[in-house]
Amino acid sequence: MFDFAYPSLLYLLLLVPAVGLLYMWARISRRARLRRFGRPERVAQLMPDASRYTPAVKIVLQLIALAAIVFMLARPRHGATQQQETASGIEVMIAFDVSNSMLASSTDRPDGIPRLDRARLLLEKLIDRLDNDKVGLIIFAGTSKVQLPLTSDFYTAKMYLNELSPRQITYQGTDISTAIKMAMNGFSPAEDMRKAIILITDAEDHEGEALATARLAAENGIQVDVIGLGTPQGALLPGFTDAEGKPVITHLNEDLAREIAQAGDGIYVNGASPSALGDLTDQLDKLQKSEFGSVTYSAGAEQFPTFAFIAFLFMLIDFLVVERKISWLRGVNFFTRRTPAGKSASPQSASNKDNAQ
Repeated sequence: MFDFAYPSLLYLLLLVPAVGLLYMWARISRRARLRRFGRPERVAQLMPDASRYTPAVKIVLQLIALAAIVFMLARPRHGATQQQETASGIEVMIAFDVSNSMLASSTDRPDGIPRLDRARLLLEKLIDRLDNDKVGLIIFAGTSKVQLPLTSDFYTAKMYLNELSPRQITYQGTDISTAIKMAMNGFSPAEDMRKAIILITDAEDHEGEALATARLAAENGIQVDVIGLGTPQGALLPGFTDAEGKPVITHLNEDLAREIAQAGDGIYVNGASPSALGDLTDQLDKLQKSEFGSVTYSAGAEQFPTFAFIAFLFMLIDFLVVERKISWLRGVNFFTRRTPAGKSASPQSASNKDNAQ
């Protein structure tokens, strides 16, 4: 089987006939300009070293090299082989709190790292440790939204993490219950697949049903782990004031965060703790890996080196072929017959000779 990694690039082959037509137009235009100076056979005598054939040879060489380069860029592959690989892991849905309170400092210091940024850094490191697992992303504030369905493409997952902002949820607040429910619905229907929800929040729950929903998740075999951001002492929320015009202080509700994790058969870790990443990774490793199934790959042998060599070879030949006549072909005429020895020249030739004299 012969295929291409980038078949759309084959449209560049249209350049080959286009360049060929441009060459033909240029040659016809050149002949027309030469006729203005006199009869072609007379003008040719003024350019004894100009070859009639090498320009055509050179353009053919250049067009072949161009076609080979296009094939090379399209990455031709031949001799596909079938390979099977079995992947196993767990499914992890991340429920990320993007309420305005996540803009506050994650420490007691007003100039500390914002909770949102600390959560991003922690999750990026966690994703690097997930190996063959699948990960999805839910964002929530007063409402919830599926930002990324389950995937094994960790590069894309990190890209979505870097784009998180409170502006992505119009209705503010903190509805943890709805986020957990949406995460539960985001898992695959496979019953033998081990599943976990990682809830990242400051746990300022405004709805009050988080414990019941976490307990429901545990009853369905879904572990709920909680990462708490912020401090119980609280931090100033920059740019926000309450109804009385006073600065808003936002706190980490650590007690509720622990209760949610306990109800969901998971663990609670503080995002500012040096051991947070290790503790969470160890907890996920306790879940038994499940087989995702067999993945079939079709890998063909790359053929672009062959076309690269062809392009290089023809460009080298084109470089060596000069525009002027080749010395050992000066006496060869490919398209006219010589007059045999002993026979008189044609009347036209005689006339031309007489005129020349």
